[in-house]
Amino acid sequence: MRSKRIFAVGAVLATLSLAGTACAAPDSGGSSTSNQKTSVTLGWNQPFYSYNANTSNGNATANNSIKYLMNKQFWYVDAGGTIQPDTSFGTYEKTSDDPLTVKYTVNSDEVWSDGTPVDAADMLLNWAAQSGNLNTIDADKVKRDDATGLPKNTKGKVFFDTSSIGLSLVKETPAITDSNKTVTLIYTKPFADWAYDMPDLMPAHVVGEKALGITDPQKAKDAVVKAIQDKDAAALAKISAFWNSGFDYTKMPSDPALALSNGAYVMSDFKENEFMTLKKNTKYKGKQAGVFDTITVRWSEDPMAQVQALQNGEVDMFSPQVTTDVVKAAEKVKDVSIKKGTEGTYEHIDLVQNNKGPFDPGSYGGDEAKALAVRQAFLHGVPRQEIVDKLIKPIVPDAEVRNSFLKTAGTPGYDEIVAQNGSADYAEVDPAKSLELLKQAGVKTPVKVRVMYAKDNVRRVNEFQLMKPALAKAGFDLIDAGSNEWGAKLGDGTYDAVFFGWQSTTPAVSADRETYATGTINNLIGYSNKTVDGLFDKLVVTPDETEQIKIQAEIEKQLFKDAIGLTIFQFPSANITNSTRITGEDPAILAPTMFYGFWNWKVPSAK
Repeated sequence: MRSKRIFAVGAVLATLSLAGTACAAPDSGGSSTSNQKTSVTLGWNQPFYSYNANTSNGNATANNSIKYLMNKQFWYVDAGGTIQPDTSFGTYEKTSDDPLTVKYTVNSDEVWSDGTPVDAADMLLNWAAQSGNLNTIDADKVKRDDATGLPKNTKGKVFFDTSSIGLSLVKETPAITDSNKTVTLIYTKPFADWAYDMPDLMPAHVVGEKALGITDPQKAKDAVVKAIQDKDAAALAKISAFWNSGFDYTKMPSDPALALSNGAYVMSDFKENEFMTLKKNTKYKGKQAGVFDTITVRWSEDPMAQVQALQNGEVDMFSPQVTTDVVKAAEKVKDVSIKKGTEGTYEHIDLVQNNKGPFDPGSYGGDEAKALAVRQAFLHGVPRQEIVDKLIKPIVPDAEVRNSFLKTAGTPGYDEIVAQNGSADYAEVDPAKSLELLKQAGVKTPVKVRVMYAKDNVRRVNEFQLMKPALAKAGFDLIDAGSNEWGAKLGDGTYDAVFFGWQSTTPAVSADRETYATGTINNLIGYSNKTVDGLFDKLVVTPDETEQIKIQAEIEKQLFKDAIGLTIFQFPSANITNSTRITGEDPAILAPTMFYGFWNWKVPSAK
């Protein structure tokens, strides 16, 4: 049982075992006067590995955060989580409600860092890839490599390894107008999140050059457009194959075409598992220009090592998965500035229903009621409040247990949904109820449960240590299945329960469908409920916010009724900086968190 391994808008925050720091990143020192170059070094937890953050392999926080510095689009989400248009890149507008029609126009002076214009070819390629409408093999028929998760039976077939609910509703090939600067999307149904439907573009001329062997940039992009418009399966098979994996790399590519930028910065150096340096893109003319001449991102999964790097002057700012020990250590560093709060990532625990384990009906001869009782018994024993009290409140004193799968506390609809979704049934740990449910189901105790989590993450280790004795009282023996490679193992069937964080990147209501609907890309537990599927189908075509909340409440009632898992807490955040090196930082609630607003950063000693 192998997952499709796409983390889409709920990107998993993975932590990897990295190389040592003996080979340091470039010196982050230097003057901030007008006559000398300025630089800043950021600490982050996972190395970049794919320039194409739209594929199932590449769509992860590790890549999206770096691409945020390199590529612009028609919109961005501000620090408070509200979508904002970037008219310095282009414009988009809804021109009709029936049928829903949206017109996108790239500004005439937009170019890639190699000087090639950004235009309709890039947008048309985005539609072709993310709509899936040109694929000649269905996603559920695709077999994947166990080690990489990449497609392995698609040779000679058209298969773009990604998905977009909205763009899949645009069945007609978008028309190109206005001297190749405009495309128009016509939807077959209304779509609530149409405003998010033209993200991070890929350079069509590079795809054409590499996939079709055409060296001239204009001819290459013309060939890509023609292949899409003609539905040329032979050409599209080559285009999709390159699009899927041709931009994957873990060190500076020998061909600079694989690391182009249409944004403020362009990649200039990349050492595997160590650091990446980006310099100002001289071709960028937008309103979000970089302040520092260079930005270096240095990787380490160990937040205490990041604190030491801050103290040593090797890192100027970092935002870890924060613990009280990290904050206390950082507070001792000279000139430190710490901004605490919460972010758009939330911790949750999932129960696997398709691996012949204790929560799978298949373990009980298909008896769904018995499997449900075991899942309910387990959830009644999860010490959510204790976890929040001991691990989160020391950092965020007013932290609370998160009680919604679809909404963050404080956002519209959260209180209304929580009041009726059934989360109150799990407000208190109730081991007696757990034991009674197991007895009624005729299940012998203790029930062995393999629990996977990030073994190299201190907070996750502490969570498991709190869960184990609490669940023991509820009739469960938790087997420690913690792993440093937990991200790659998601969906592989070797564990029964897992806890990790989903990260939100936009307020789009359609995003959650990919986690909870049957067979969707982030549904890692084999959960299937036709009622939930139907409600999501209704939600994604409902633009009215009041109606959206009503539908979301119905979805959550089913999720809690089916005992698929529990949400635990919203991630605390701490943006930690050397105040003599950088100011003006304003970390966002949603991704890209620390990287948000880089155009507003300031060099403290600048005159």
